[in-house]
Amino acid sequence: MPTSSRFSVAVHILALMAQAGNEPMKSDQMARSVNTNPVVIRRLLCELAHAELVTSQTGASGGSRLARTANQITLLDVYRAVEGGCVFALHRQQPSRRCFVGGHIEAVLGEVLEEVNLAVEQVLAKTTIKQVLQSIQTCGQGRKRG
Repeated sequence: MPTSSRFSVAVHILALMAQAGNEPMKSDQMARSVNTNPVVIRRLLCELAHAELVTSQTGASGGSRLARTANQITLLDVYRAVEGGCVFALHRQQPSRRCFVGGHIEAVLGEVLEEVNLAVEQVLAKTTIKQVLQSIQTCGQGRKRG
């Protein structure tokens, strides 16, 4: 079962917008940095706009920019906007109620998953897009450019 990279890509494009400041960024610019199709970026931008994390403008001078300062957007905001807020899901099909394990597994796992989701949210709430960009800039200072 594949895992989603939507969260990582969303954080990537928000960091790009934070770096750009008030300059609107086009989806094709962001797509080049992420190394993906601009359609993927546009879909994520729609979700981020719905969550009021970005604003977009059409036209020749259009593009997307942060709706709030990078210091006001946490990774939890991003996670909730693009992933729906659950790290793991229960069974896609309801397990057999005739089986002892199948009849009780969802209740037991449900409690564990609540704890997992709470822990993930607590960690993500501690980091802002500004902090992500600062860490990226720190990493970039360590590399020589040639």
